[in-house]
Amino acid sequence: MRVLGIDCGSEYTGFGVVELCPDGKLVCLACGAIKLSTRESLPARLATIFDRLGALIREHQPDNVAIEDVFYALNVKSALKLGQVRGVAMLAASSAGLEVAEYAPLTIKSAVVGYGKAEKQQVQHMVTRLLNLAEVPQPPDAADALAIAICHLHTAATLERQRAVAR
Repeated sequence: MRVLGIDCGSEYTGFGVVELCPDGKLVCLACGAIKLSTRESLPARLATIFDRLGALIREHQPDNVAIEDVFYALNVKSALKLGQVRGVAMLAASSAGLEVAEYAPLTIKSAVVGYGKAEKQQVQHMVTRLLNLAEVPQPPDAADALAIAICHLHTAATLERQRAVAR
């Protein structure tokens, strides 16, 4: 299974493509961030996100897309912008015929670190170890996106095992 994880943001939108191999090994196929210029209008930034995510989906052919649920914003304006970015990310995925899974930050941290209130550096360290990377993914938004993808892969594997036992 191959998953595109997306860490939505109005300045940086992180992405990470992770594949779960038949032997259970996790492999990072791509990661990075879509850097957005605050000088551009919000509609232009949203179009950039849509176009870049669409290109990533076409290039890497993920089976699913996973994003982080909105959990907290400093102010209403920030929350609205984040919601618009999340909507565009969901649209890019659904336009490609992909399902979108949403995960709470505590769930993502628990899946990757084993502790829902882990610090950002702990998540980055575990992503690096789980994917056997030479260095911590940069920018931090890329590591967060990889963590979201890993969370989805772990969740899907657990659900598959539960279905197998139920049969």
